[in-house]
Amino acid sequence: MASNKARVLVVDDDRDVLFAVKLLLKTEVQEVVTERNPENLLSVLSRQTFDVIFLDMNFKSNLGTGNEGLYWLSRILERDKDATVIMITAHGEISTAVRSLKAGATDFIVKPWHNEKFLETLHAALQHKATKTNLPPNAPKRPASFADMAMLGNSEPMQELFHTIEKVAPTEANVLLLGENGTGKELAAKALHQRSFRANKPFITADLAAMSEGIFESELFGHKKGSFTDAKDDRVGRFAAASTGTLFLDEIGNISLPQQAKLLTALQNRQVIPLGSNTPIPIDIRLISATNVPIYELAAKNQFRKDLIYRINTVEITLPPLRDRGDDVVMLAQHFAGLYAARNHKPRPEFDPATLKKLLQHRWPGNIRELQHAVERAVILAEGQVLRPQDFTFSAMETPRPAGGHFLPDFADGPLQLNEIEKNTILRVIERHHGNITKAAKELGLTRTALYRRLDKHDL
Repeated sequence: MASNKARVLVVDDDRDVLFAVKLLLKTEVQEVVTERNPENLLSVLSRQTFDVIFLDMNFKSNLGTGNEGLYWLSRILERDKDATVIMITAHGEISTAVRSLKAGATDFIVKPWHNEKFLETLHAALQHKATKTNLPPNAPKRPASFADMAMLGNSEPMQELFHTIEKVAPTEANVLLLGENGTGKELAAKALHQRSFRANKPFITADLAAMSEGIFESELFGHKKGSFTDAKDDRVGRFAAASTGTLFLDEIGNISLPQQAKLLTALQNRQVIPLGSNTPIPIDIRLISATNVPIYELAAKNQFRKDLIYRINTVEITLPPLRDRGDDVVMLAQHFAGLYAARNHKPRPEFDPATLKKLLQHRWPGNIRELQHAVERAVILAEGQVLRPQDFTFSAMETPRPAGGHFLPDFADGPLQLNEIEKNTILRVIERHHGNITKAAKELGLTRTALYRRLDKHDL
């Protein structure tokens, strides 16, 4: 369903929240209806249907337990079992929000939120609703397609990736996602979750690179009121919030050795102890981790615990860089062009053939993220409805960094003699691994398919 045709209801007793949401969604959806009193909710629903309902977990008549939100959720679902309801909650109430998912809510949003996150949650809910609506009666629920999740690609490396995700997702195996910055590791994590038996359970993300030593335990394991100066309320950690579902630990290669030890203990014992408590909380999670750093080099230097690597990578998946995906660049560019044209109220642009050639020749060190930003900038600044080569400028700040093994610059854009350097490097690495292509590809930061293509290129 297109978001600009959607009708949205927001139920919250905070005037500021209602005003902020109405302002945010003014240009995003067809209609936004707000209601401060939940007692009027059923009356509103009897007069009009809505594609998505945002419902607060707590109202002023309650004491912050979230029970009132759960009650009104049940009343909505009694009236329409297929209603798409997104709960509005605060950080300290995440455990209650997880209960709401089990009770039938589609998702929850934590306040204060970033507007981009709010819109992503809304669009995902509309997509979820459209998927359910298009199914025949009594059809089994199917997972979202890779295209639904913007994981697009016809290239051989991407087809290999899709096949691996389909094979691994229904298992309970812990997965380690490797890949350069901007290759789509979080999308891959979501795809694994949505194809698992935990698909209807929480998917909780933790950006470990953003967690300092001081907040690491509080964020992951939770804390009790009064356990430190700013602990004004109990807080549920990410592990407990993700219990029965999936926990995605992003940027795991960036945490310190003391943090690694605490994480390993929680994973080994399958329980966490919140700060200020002596009572362990059992956890039932499927763990997916991701990093763009050479984690095996760090382990060799004793900067990353080998026992933690063994714990997190039952299965290891490397996402291919964009420069190894051929014509996928064109597919993705056209996808982003349509997306940003619609978002900025512009007609969908066409690509000049010379522009496509320029995009295919660029090495994309920032991968999909770099392409996405380049297309967005071009759509906004282009003079006409055809994107010309001059509409695309590339940032010099991106530098390629393979997920593992030794750094290997891409020489294809340089002078001819650099091809010889690439050829000799490949030969040396293959010889060092006694002809083992899998190990050689890993050290070079390439997929097996990409390495085979380079062997063909150099007639090796």
